[in-house]
Amino acid sequence: MPATPSVPQANAATADPRLQVFVFALFFIFGGITSLNDVIIPKLKELFTLSFTQAMLVQVCFFMAYAVIGIPGARLVQRIGYMRGAMAGLLIMLVGCLMFIPASQTAAYPLFLAALFVLASGVVIVQVVANPLISMLGKPETAHSRLTFAQGFNSLGTTLFPIAGAVLILGGLASQSAASLSGPALDAYRTAGSQAIVGGYLGLAAALALVAGAVFLFRNSLKGEVHNASSGLAGLDLLQRPRFGFGALGIFLYVGAEVSIGSLIVSYLGQPGVMALAEQDAGKLIGLYWGGAMVGRFIGSAVLRVVAPGKVLAAVAVGAICLILLSITSQGVVAGYSMLAIGLMNAIMFPTIFSLACEGLGGRSADGSGIINVAIVGGAVVPLLTGQLIDQSGSIATGLLVPAACYVAIAAYGWATRRPVAA
Repeated sequence: MPATPSVPQANAATADPRLQVFVFALFFIFGGITSLNDVIIPKLKELFTLSFTQAMLVQVCFFMAYAVIGIPGARLVQRIGYMRGAMAGLLIMLVGCLMFIPASQTAAYPLFLAALFVLASGVVIVQVVANPLISMLGKPETAHSRLTFAQGFNSLGTTLFPIAGAVLILGGLASQSAASLSGPALDAYRTAGSQAIVGGYLGLAAALALVAGAVFLFRNSLKGEVHNASSGLAGLDLLQRPRFGFGALGIFLYVGAEVSIGSLIVSYLGQPGVMALAEQDAGKLIGLYWGGAMVGRFIGSAVLRVVAPGKVLAAVAVGAICLILLSITSQGVVAGYSMLAIGLMNAIMFPTIFSLACEGLGGRSADGSGIINVAIVGGAVVPLLTGQLIDQSGSIATGLLVPAACYVAIAAYGWATRRPVAA
């Protein structure tokens, strides 16, 4: 759930209906960009002979932007409006993509990390815009269906981008390894390998430029836009409420677990005891992990109509734990596909934790949304801890116990909130 800088008001009848197509494109793009990290992690790990801890710095730099840029990004949108805010976010994303060019020319890992942080900063601002904007573009009574449909585009992006990225980024140079090279040969190999990453992100930059141009044309289409100002520390006191504080922790742990598993899929499926797949082939299967989340979202929306959300959350968290344990205690396709199936369990976790945490907040829901947005920084912290455990133990299976522990806490939260807040 993206942050919302305020509860927006606008005359939806005066908004151009074509803006909905633009917002769907935003959901598709930022969802895809986030999942593309799962493809470039194994590529950079091999090019720069990184440890798992060092490779996870990709996610650290990307998701740290939520903590650093979230509140300033919301303030920017409050000042310049949703359409111009979206354009600013897209242009920052464009700059981040273009920063991959000097990073590849110097073959320097820190420059790649800097480019990812800038790219993620733009993503955060676009997310600040996207959810409230889609709610505004139409009748209030159909806002939920529009948002669900838009989230489907987000899941479509997370499914398709890794497949395309596996072909463009993980293909080629398979007959060589950075570990076997040194000196000028190593520098040349890293530069050539980096070009594969640049090609993918330059294509993305071109798409972002087109969408930014479309936003510019519609920059004055939203009439009557009003934002409610909020203080810089608004919402922190909500953490003292057990239901909300535990829920914010749940978001932190959920995003961290989801990102950790996605980041390790290529390396995990490539192990001889699992599926022994080449990087490109394993990269294509990342789409199944995120595609499972897309399918599970539609299944979960039906189940949540008849079963208490807390119970559903506890059940899918237990399911994720069981799938991790099944995967690390088995071999071959069972180990591989049980790991990929965790995406299905993840599907309803974020919106369910969010809604349970914000239940009963009333007029303070916007403040709660902002705090939960900052909690997405779990995508930076948990993967780093997972990588450190893998490096210390020498086993990816052992490292997967970190996201398993996260799911234990999420299951506990689901069970604790199985009953609605008393009116």
